[in-house]
Amino acid sequence: MAPTCLLCWVCSLLCAWPVVMGHPCSLDHQGWADCSGKSLQHAPSSLPRNITSLDLSFNSLVMPHHRTLLNHFPSLHSLNLSSNAKLTLSPAIFSNLGALRLLDLSSCGIIFIHMDTFKGLGNLHTLLLRNNSLQELDVPFLLPLKALFHLDLRHNALVSVDSWSLQLMESVPQVRLEGNPWVCDCRAHALQQWLQRRRAVQVTCVSPSGLRGQEIAALDSQDLGCQIKQRFARELNTTQQITVTENNTTALPAVKGGRSWPYLVGFIVTAIGISILIALVAKCKLAHKNFASYRHRPLPEISSIGGSPMEDTSSWDRGSIPDADLQAEDDDGFIEDNYIQPSEQLPTKEERELHHSV
Repeated sequence: MAPTCLLCWVCSLLCAWPVVMGHPCSLDHQGWADCSGKSLQHAPSSLPRNITSLDLSFNSLVMPHHRTLLNHFPSLHSLNLSSNAKLTLSPAIFSNLGALRLLDLSSCGIIFIHMDTFKGLGNLHTLLLRNNSLQELDVPFLLPLKALFHLDLRHNALVSVDSWSLQLMESVPQVRLEGNPWVCDCRAHALQQWLQRRRAVQVTCVSPSGLRGQEIAALDSQDLGCQIKQRFARELNTTQQITVTENNTTALPAVKGGRSWPYLVGFIVTAIGISILIALVAKCKLAHKNFASYRHRPLPEISSIGGSPMEDTSSWDRGSIPDADLQAEDDDGFIEDNYIQPSEQLPTKEERELHHSV
């Protein structure tokens, strides 16, 4: 009888606990607090600090803008904030909940996620974002979620997703993308390849009307009506950026800005180097010419023009005569050393004999 009375007393205490503590939530002995559907604007601060699960769904919560949420509950492992209309998530709003493993933000009318919204949630395992109004994904919001295993993005307003966002989601084993109004044109090629690698099913096209209801993973580039060009990123190890060009349309660039500046710099450097080389060659030729002009060269043999051996030897001793002086001598019309008057001619042999006989 005593154990039965004790059990009744504990149950009565648990039932009376919310009234005594001044909050409408119900608690259980496992640390779970149910505050769902109580028209709350703020989480009750009177709840025990050691609770591990808190359900605040179907309320009208007003989220703080410049401080964190639920400062009094550092031991939370599970937090349900679903069905709180027009929920605004400011940066680092959950940063004090480092032990959190499950976060449910479904059906909250979320249209934008700041890159630092989930800062501090390094142990988060499951993130539920289904039934919101997300039209695009801000790429870095997944970076703080190092332990994320399950990401639910079903039934949002996503029409396309870029290759960088898809690569970040590669590290998440389970990703749900069904129910979004995907546009199956050239922009969906990266998503198509990602789905084929992940073997995801039931991710279907909504537009154009000719592909409505067809699975994106079963399509190919011809179904999308585009030509594919692949470019590999420099700063990423395995990133593959895909530029898709629609027929008779302008190309969608995968990388902003041009890459022609290295070629321009190379051209300028090459031109300068060639100019310096030409200048050096010209300078060397000029120096060689100047050096050759000072070299001594022997004159032609004087005997070939009727000169005497003594004059030939003296000409060798004097060295070479500059070309300008030779030209001047030629202009005189006389060769003084080699000119012999008829009266000064040497006697012949017969005259010498006659002279000796006399």
